[in-house]
Amino acid sequence: MLELSILGFLAEEPLHGYELKERIKALNGHVRPVSDGALYPAITRLVTAGKLGQHTEPGSSAAPRRMLSLTGQGREDLLERLRRPKQAEITDQVRFNTVLAFLRHLPDPREQAAVLQRRLDFLTTPASFFYRDGEPVRAEETDDLFRQGILRVARATGEAERAWLTEAISLLRQPS
Repeated sequence: MLELSILGFLAEEPLHGYELKERIKALNGHVRPVSDGALYPAITRLVTAGKLGQHTEPGSSAAPRRMLSLTGQGREDLLERLRRPKQAEITDQVRFNTVLAFLRHLPDPREQAAVLQRRLDFLTTPASFFYRDGEPVRAEETDDLFRQGILRVARATGEAERAWLTEAISLLRQPS
């Protein structure tokens, strides 16, 4: 997901490492913070693979800054990652939000709709945070106030997301 975030943000404009880190942090929030120990090796891997270009610019008040930009190969990698997200990028909410944040870079609305359809298919499969005898437990089936809260909030957000996905897929599948 880190590489997808790097490629996605650099598809929008060249950035230096600190700006890139701040944007990734804002997207992921406190849930999955990005450390320098993860970010800079990922940048180095992408530069070495020819997916990012870099050049030095004078710093605003201090040392020169290493500016990063997306190469043609990097753009192709970004588009491929968006066309075919891994299953964990569909099922995990934070990872899916990262895909969603950059899905507009995929030029074909049908391909965008296909990614959203995968998420919708996942969300329509009965699931729960809690199970009894192999069956999902619904909020109404537990006396635990706190588990009830988890299940009710999950149901409400799931309903809202499914409604939005259905609407977005419909719009994307309309003839142009």
